[in-house]
Amino acid sequence: MTSEPTGHPRGIYTLFFTEMWERFSYYGMRALLVLYMVAEVQRGGMGLTDEMAAAIYGLYTALVYMTALPGGWVGDRLLGAKSAVWWGGVIIACGHLVLGIHRTEAFFIGLILVAFGSGLLKSNMSALVGQLYPEGGARRDAGFTLFYMGINLGAFLGQMLCGWLGEGVGWRWGFSAAAVGMFLGLVQFKATSRHVMQIGERVEHAGQNVKREWILLWLSLVAVITVVVLCVTGVIQIDVLALAKSTAWFIGGVAVLYFLWAFLFAGLDTIEKKRLVVIVVLFLASALFWAGFEQVGSSFSIFAERFTIRQFGSWEVPASWVQALNPLCVIGLAPVVAGLWSWLARRGTSPSLTTKVSWSLLMLALGFVVAAMAARHALSTGPVWPTWLMSVVVIHTLGELFLSPVGLSAVTKLSPPRLTGQMMGIWFLGSALGDILAGLLAGEVTGDATAQMPARFMEVAVTAGISGLVLLLLARWITKLMPGIK
Repeated sequence: MTSEPTGHPRGIYTLFFTEMWERFSYYGMRALLVLYMVAEVQRGGMGLTDEMAAAIYGLYTALVYMTALPGGWVGDRLLGAKSAVWWGGVIIACGHLVLGIHRTEAFFIGLILVAFGSGLLKSNMSALVGQLYPEGGARRDAGFTLFYMGINLGAFLGQMLCGWLGEGVGWRWGFSAAAVGMFLGLVQFKATSRHVMQIGERVEHAGQNVKREWILLWLSLVAVITVVVLCVTGVIQIDVLALAKSTAWFIGGVAVLYFLWAFLFAGLDTIEKKRLVVIVVLFLASALFWAGFEQVGSSFSIFAERFTIRQFGSWEVPASWVQALNPLCVIGLAPVVAGLWSWLARRGTSPSLTTKVSWSLLMLALGFVVAAMAARHALSTGPVWPTWLMSVVVIHTLGELFLSPVGLSAVTKLSPPRLTGQMMGIWFLGSALGDILAGLLAGEVTGDATAQMPARFMEVAVTAGISGLVLLLLARWITKLMPGIK
């Protein structure tokens, strides 16, 4: 395989731009989602209540993570990772096109298509990146860092462009721009596919009955399509809020049952069980963090639209642009945080895994203290300067950089080798649980419950702060559960 002067295989640039355009489409559409749902019908929106819109947002974002599990299975056993990425992108593009149809039924069908396509693409794209660097090591880490930059560049550009088009020109223009982004990603992937010719093919599994598994897949798809059709035609009536709450309990129940099985029946030795305790801690911390962090796409977006000064002269800044600050901060701050860890390591004062995670929760708490202060000012004196929300996003992005890459790496190191794939699924399940809880929380601080916003934000700050402090106090004890793991 030929390499660029940087030492990276050419294929990394194929995957970089494919992922960049996919994230452009995903985050570009997501930036508009809640704002579109709560907008009045006269303005082209859906006219939903804030509580309903936030619950739908939570269900949708959670579904993306939940479908990553079957998406990985399909890529691994039936299509191969490369074909799974292609067909996932096709499904996403179709979903965005359906979203552009001005009908309620089309909106929900489009969301489901985007979620399922994202699950298929998301889980297999990272596998392709890993296969480009079979030797592992620092070169592979650098490849994933480059790939991560593509994710955030796409997210930033998508939220800026789709947000401006959706709010300033028309909602359908924003959704259509997301479809164009995914289409460009597919064209680029196919045009440069020669650089990934040697990776991502389906591998034969011992004892696998391919025909039976294809039948199982198609039967599952028919069942899903049937349920979706019955729901959008009104044959099956769904209470979205009740569904969101039930889904949260379901995800939590699945996690509890899985951890019980792993502790009691997976045949783990003492060292593996101790490390599993750490994974449980990471799961809980992840769910709590994302429940707060994901307010940026729901309650914080509504706050930006209704309670933030956005008029500068004759120009009104789109409310959705507050979300674009996060990927911009990741691009700017990720090297700083990585440099911080290296500097501390050279001084022999590198913080433990648990300490880093505790810092992420403390950052979350600090951000919500600022958010509560902003909400209190807005409710008492009127719209506040955007610097309030911008400060919250910057603080929370620092928390994300303390948790997300660190936690992802730690789970791969802590997992028993025979359970690594399942543990990664559990890690993403924590994100799904957090997204559901984020939607439910957002519904409690907007609309008719706006007066409760400062108090609810402070409750999140106190919960995250206490959790972070407890983790900080237990850091040494937890570190002893994973000797040799840093």
